[in-house]
Amino acid sequence: MFYGEFLHSIDRKGRLILPAKFREVAKSNFIEKFFITRGLDKCLFMFSEEEWRIQETKFKSISFTKQEARTFNRLYFSGATDIIADRQGRILLPQYLKDFAEIKKDVVIVGVANRIEIWSKDKWQAFYGSSRPSFEEIAEKLIDNI
Repeated sequence: MFYGEFLHSIDRKGRLILPAKFREVAKSNFIEKFFITRGLDKCLFMFSEEEWRIQETKFKSISFTKQEARTFNRLYFSGATDIIADRQGRILLPQYLKDFAEIKKDVVIVGVANRIEIWSKDKWQAFYGSSRPSFEEIAEKLIDNI
């Protein structure tokens, strides 16, 4: 559903405009509300409300008697907030999420099928630079198992 890589900036009021391509996908799929939370690798995860409910059900099914499950769910859900883009497609990222992802001004917005990831430009470049050389090797390991 969400695909591509887009460079954007946080405006002086702290808002981030979603890529036009993502706004079109949201409109055509009747998505008004998103949920955003702490992601992995120091980025933010953003889900449509429908996809958020699917993820929420999966994570709630992990036994709370397991310490790792409690820790993960606490960190994941305590960081979550619902957001609705304004008419220009802008969203306001909470400061605690910007702090978590080390977002200052420039961001890279990445479509990863069922979610959107929001990265600081520097963190994305570091991740991409270190991960790109092993792309083919990772593909061989994962795709053969599908």
